[in-house]
Amino acid sequence: MYPPPPLPPRRDFISVTLSPGRSYDGGQGLRRRSFWRKWKQLSRLQRNVVLFLLACLMLCGLLSYISVADEWKAVGSRSAEGPKMRPANPPVLPAPRRAAENPETFAGASPQKPPRHFRRGPPNLQIRAPDGDAKDRRQDEAQRRAEAAGEARWEDDAQGSRVSWRGTGTEPEQGPQLPPRKAEAAPRPSPQALRMRNSPALQNERQKAVVAAFRHAWAGYRKFAWGHDELKPVSKSFSEWFGLGLTLIDALDTMWILGLKKEFEEARKWVSQKLLFQKNVDVNLFESTIRILGGLLSAFHLSGDVLFLEKAEDFGNRLMPAFQTPSKIPYSDVNIGTGVAHPPRWTSDSTVAEVTSIQLEFRELSRLTGVKKFQEAVEEVTRRVHSLRGKKDGLVPMFINTNSGLFTHLGVFTLGARADSYYEYLLKQWIQGGKKETQLLEDYLEAVEGIRKHLLRRSEPGQLTFVGELAHGRFSAKMDHLVCFLPGTLALGAHHGLPADHMELAQALMDTCYQMNRQMETGLSPEIVHFNLHPQRSHKDVQVKAADRHNLLRPETVESLFYLYRLTGQRKYQDWGWEILRSFNAYARVPSGGYSSISNVQDPRNPQPRDKMESFFLGETLKYLYLLFSDDPDLLSLDTYVFNTEAHPLPIWAPS
Repeated sequence: MYPPPPLPPRRDFISVTLSPGRSYDGGQGLRRRSFWRKWKQLSRLQRNVVLFLLACLMLCGLLSYISVADEWKAVGSRSAEGPKMRPANPPVLPAPRRAAENPETFAGASPQKPPRHFRRGPPNLQIRAPDGDAKDRRQDEAQRRAEAAGEARWEDDAQGSRVSWRGTGTEPEQGPQLPPRKAEAAPRPSPQALRMRNSPALQNERQKAVVAAFRHAWAGYRKFAWGHDELKPVSKSFSEWFGLGLTLIDALDTMWILGLKKEFEEARKWVSQKLLFQKNVDVNLFESTIRILGGLLSAFHLSGDVLFLEKAEDFGNRLMPAFQTPSKIPYSDVNIGTGVAHPPRWTSDSTVAEVTSIQLEFRELSRLTGVKKFQEAVEEVTRRVHSLRGKKDGLVPMFINTNSGLFTHLGVFTLGARADSYYEYLLKQWIQGGKKETQLLEDYLEAVEGIRKHLLRRSEPGQLTFVGELAHGRFSAKMDHLVCFLPGTLALGAHHGLPADHMELAQALMDTCYQMNRQMETGLSPEIVHFNLHPQRSHKDVQVKAADRHNLLRPETVESLFYLYRLTGQRKYQDWGWEILRSFNAYARVPSGGYSSISNVQDPRNPQPRDKMESFFLGETLKYLYLLFSDDPDLLSLDTYVFNTEAHPLPIWAPS
């Protein structure tokens, strides 16, 4: 065979075709066309998902840039302004902090779940507040600066003898050190507040007994419930409502008035270090306003310590979402951590007393800070209630709808729970504002005449004057102990120039409230009484149902006794108050510390302690007893101060 012929040599080559008017771009056009074909091949849902993810990435990048820029801006502003400069805007909300256990809390006490309070309010909503790391760091830094400044001021005052107490004989203070604000003028303690701190004031024996009762109650709270809302003295534990140290804040001004320096300083330290409002908790607008906001404002006015004003402004800002309703009538509850406000779970109504008994505190907060939104919000409520239909000769129903802004449950009128302090705050706002707001005075005077016309009766056989209730034209001889605020309010109005027959009615009702205590075997009034309207020899004037015979250590009777003694000088009112204090010591005092409400005022052998000491026992009851036993008419003069419904004194804007 012949070998195959040799193959020709292989030649490799590249063919390039150039089109006229185009140039080679390295395949980019091909890649663009390939990407576009793939994009068009995606479904509409897939394309939307891709676009959404791209938008999220862009938004996250923008937020990260803003956060970093704010951090550098904050650092630059702090270095430029210096550590002592206070921001012109309201204080930032403090960041959440880890709760620290108090070493003074009794051994074995474990944190308890906040129970539903016996008076009002739905369970707390468990909603986690949105947090941001950078924002939290800025808030935490601002809070530390504020606390450090407050501590420094307190230490300087102690060393320089500027913060002083009654009986210490130190130099007069020149007024509280207020931050520069847009208020018209920096408020100062009144001359009476200065004299209360600086002038020696001897306590008589009855006042010393009140101080001893307070020390005993405070010892139980300090040992078993420190930093918690309320003491449970029998079980030596505590209960929570808001988790904001309610008893401690409610008692601040009481300690100052009683001259308890050590206790006040210890409580002030807790407020500075532990009282943080960035908490995921619902608070009742009314109760937290009169107790916490009112207590902080009063402590500021008496002590001149700006720490309390800063805390009050922070807390007031957190309550403002409650007013964001269609009708401007506030919701009953607001979460101070999330800013979410809502009505009770079972209704869209608020009670009339709650929405019309927060005005003294919010108006004063605006006056001190220069921030008008507080006053504007509550005065809008007053204006709307003033013009509503459904009243009966000045008497108002108990409920108001937050959506429509109208009264509900029409035809039911009472001066007890859910309506009582509406009437009280009509008069006290008029006094607070320097007697210039005639609309408030007119509503109050009309209401007093409505009480006389529709609710006033006399009992048998003692002819006791009492205030009953009216339901759809039918009278009920039922009277809450809460109504015993009325004698003091009527007497206060007469003192400020209202008709003299208001004082006569006040004295008659005061006799009735005293009998509500005296006719009970323990000498303590039940929560509710019914009066006998028919002459029967075997019946007393005051009758009590089994469900109503508990006593909650309420202050209304001794509150009115204070006003009546201060304005008439009749010693019998002091004696009546002394009897009530002795009854508290006999039947409500718990040996280990504290006082307990009782379940049966008609059984002195077994009054059945309910194991709860309400914060108002220290904030109101003992404070009014101490003032009742004082013979100094200038001790918190009624021409200079007006007491809120939780007994926290606030200054009259234009003292007479």
